[in-house]
Amino acid sequence: MLVETKAKIGVFSIALGAYLPQFPSLIPEFEAQYAAFKKIIPDTVEIVDGGIVTTKELSQAAGDKFRAADVDLVILQLLTYATSYNMLPAVRDLDVPVVLVNVQKKRAPEYENTDTAMWLGELYACGAVGEMVADLERAGKRHAVITGVAEGGDPMVEAEIEDWCRAAQVRRRFRNTNLAQIGRPYPGMMDLYIDETNLYHRMFLYTKQFDWERMWAIADDITDEDAICAKAQDILDTFDIEGGGTIEKVWEMAKYVVAFEQWVKDEQIAFIASHYDGFAQGKAGVLDSMLIPAFSMLIKQGVACAVEGDIKVAMAMSILKTISGMGQLSEMYSIDFKEDICLIGHSGSGDADISAKKPTMKIVPVFHGKTGGGYLTQFYPHLGPVTYLGITQDRDGNFKFVVAEGINESGPIFNFGDTNMRTRFSCGAREFCNRWSEAGPTHHMAAACGRHIETIRKVAKIFNVPVDIVTR
Repeated sequence: MLVETKAKIGVFSIALGAYLPQFPSLIPEFEAQYAAFKKIIPDTVEIVDGGIVTTKELSQAAGDKFRAADVDLVILQLLTYATSYNMLPAVRDLDVPVVLVNVQKKRAPEYENTDTAMWLGELYACGAVGEMVADLERAGKRHAVITGVAEGGDPMVEAEIEDWCRAAQVRRRFRNTNLAQIGRPYPGMMDLYIDETNLYHRMFLYTKQFDWERMWAIADDITDEDAICAKAQDILDTFDIEGGGTIEKVWEMAKYVVAFEQWVKDEQIAFIASHYDGFAQGKAGVLDSMLIPAFSMLIKQGVACAVEGDIKVAMAMSILKTISGMGQLSEMYSIDFKEDICLIGHSGSGDADISAKKPTMKIVPVFHGKTGGGYLTQFYPHLGPVTYLGITQDRDGNFKFVVAEGINESGPIFNFGDTNMRTRFSCGAREFCNRWSEAGPTHHMAAACGRHIETIRKVAKIFNVPVDIVTR
């Protein structure tokens, strides 16, 4: 990604301090189990280690560490029974979910050979989980439980932990990077309008405002011909250009992409929402004509670029890009009632990672409904499962996720330069349109191949926003 961020995960384990002097063998046993547990936390995140907690004081010390690090999530390993005061001081001042990992060391007891120390240290599928959840509920904390076994490894446990870490990465990306708003939303698309102060308070995302006049001059100081040439080749490697492509043909576009990449790094930008409504003449016309493929090159590198100034769909694109590796802007295009299929897509920038074959780029004289003309890009999403994510707000400014899963099927699509896909939903096209619309999303949504509702639910829990599941 052009702008790298790494989630911070608070990790600690708990055990009852009263057991340790009674059964000294538990100390090395728990130390070994905790060390092994930390190794299954993916190295894509930064661990903030709260240690093994057996007293209220150690729990408070862990909490001090977690607060100082501004952790995105807490993962708690329950080693054996422990009272809830071992947990609560570590998390009481945090506003992130606590994932309780209830992993037993041994797959099954050797009943005749099990003494109390072995039961407490290796066979206690933790009866304290319910106690912890009860007290987290009373403290108003969000929570989740993962149960499994260490012996022989447990892919389900590891997959759940990895999923939570991906979800936490979204929070860190929102928190540590900025959103660039260039221009203003498409006039009259009031579903897209947003209060940027409310956005920062509720979703941690800070908005930087940029005028188009500044963007027109962004490439004026780019003189490194080797960098421009390499980027031109990258563009040719990414797109098939109608009528054939050469380095000379995309040289100016490559120059702007190099400039935008530097701007993204300098400003720590991971989201762009833009709309141009000028006269598309002179330098403005040059940039406007090539902006769609230029921003597509940024999306390829992890920057969510949304057309029509839609900040909310830029957020949705970034969420899907972070958790799945792809995030394509979409909207309802048409319904094939004969086939009971929804055609879903959008004109404008897209994500090469969603495309099953090389995307195409073509010149059009008019950007429909917008100023000017120039390059359109069309991507060809993979067949099979697909997830759609919309982000909307209620009358009080609270955010909500709207999600659906479907199946992309083969068949005819529109070929006038816009990305579109044929999606079948389990509830049928007519009912999907009704349900999705009744959920009140904006008219834009993000798409990613695969099934991602469960990960999105984790992201929603981290941000403390509700999720409407339209269909699976």
